[in-house]
Amino acid sequence: MCRERAAIVLALLVPAFAVAQVSTEPDPFEQVTTDIANCPVPAPPSYENTATDAFQRRFEAHWRGERGTSCYNSGRCRLPNAYLYDKEIIPRVKKFILQDKRAAGSSLWIAGQRRWVTLQGCVKSKEQAKALVEAIQTVDDVERVVDETMVGVSGKPPYRVAPATR
Repeated sequence: MCRERAAIVLALLVPAFAVAQVSTEPDPFEQVTTDIANCPVPAPPSYENTATDAFQRRFEAHWRGERGTSCYNSGRCRLPNAYLYDKEIIPRVKKFILQDKRAAGSSLWIAGQRRWVTLQGCVKSKEQAKALVEAIQTVDDVERVVDETMVGVSGKPPYRVAPATR
């Protein structure tokens, strides 16, 4: 009976330990294409940018840990934390986009968070964005693709813009 309880506690602690290791790492973020000049550059994802104090940072880290572990516990993920996929998914998505002719004439950035890929930047048309989203969705381990692209460079981007550098 005691061994069974110890095994249950260990099974619960191992994913929690993995969460603690990755919950505060920055989410992967990379530029993929550069064909449209003056495309607004997205701000890199960072929960530190949205969490203004220590309490909010702890809350965000806890939420990220809970979100990542629940994927594993539900059987949808093979790794004990959904965030562990992102470091391998983003390079594969980048490689996929670079070989895909549908990305020609765009300026794109990709970010990964818990098996979700966010596509940001400028495209030639809504149809191009839709085709890219559908194509990226086929990459192994990608759970969802979020489209935050804009057609051309006019108007307000649907994403947070990086501060201008001098």
